[in-house]
Amino acid sequence: MENDTGRFEIGVTASEEDIDMHGHVNNVVYLSWVQDAAIAHWKAIAPVEEHARLLWVVRSHEIEYKKPALAADRLRVQTWTGTASRFAFDRHTEIINAVDGKTLALARTVWCPIDRKTGRPGNVSAAVRALFSVSPDKPSTKPVICR
Repeated sequence: MENDTGRFEIGVTASEEDIDMHGHVNNVVYLSWVQDAAIAHWKAIAPVEEHARLLWVVRSHEIEYKKPALAADRLRVQTWTGTASRFAFDRHTEIINAVDGKTLALARTVWCPIDRKTGRPGNVSAAVRALFSVSPDKPSTKPVICR
C-alpha cells in the first residue's frame, strides 16, 4: 500500500526461523524483507507489460541496524525510490517496529533493470520512472543516509 509520503509498505512478522544465535532476527532476514518490499512495490505500481519486459538485480546494499527484531515482532517495511535513471533505481527502506514505531533498520539499495530477452541492462522509460519518483518537496521521502 502506498501512503501520502510516497512510501510503499508491507507488513511482516518475525518468526522463530528468523532468529539467529544471538536471539534476534538474523541480518540476512532484514535484507530479504528489503527485497520483498521492493518487489511488492514494483508489482503494485509498474505496468504489467514492464513486469514481462524487465527483471531486477541488486548492484549494492547499504544497511544500518539500529535495534534488534525478536520472534513474533510485527514490523512495517516501508520503501520508496530516490534517484531513478534509465539503468538504476536508488531505493530506500525503513524497517519499523509496528507496536512502538521505533526504526530497527535503514537500507539503501541500488537496483539495475535487466531486459528479459537480452539479459543486459534494460532501459526504464521516463514514464515508468515517473510512477516511482518522489517529490523532493516531501521531507519524509528524502533518501535515508546510512552512517
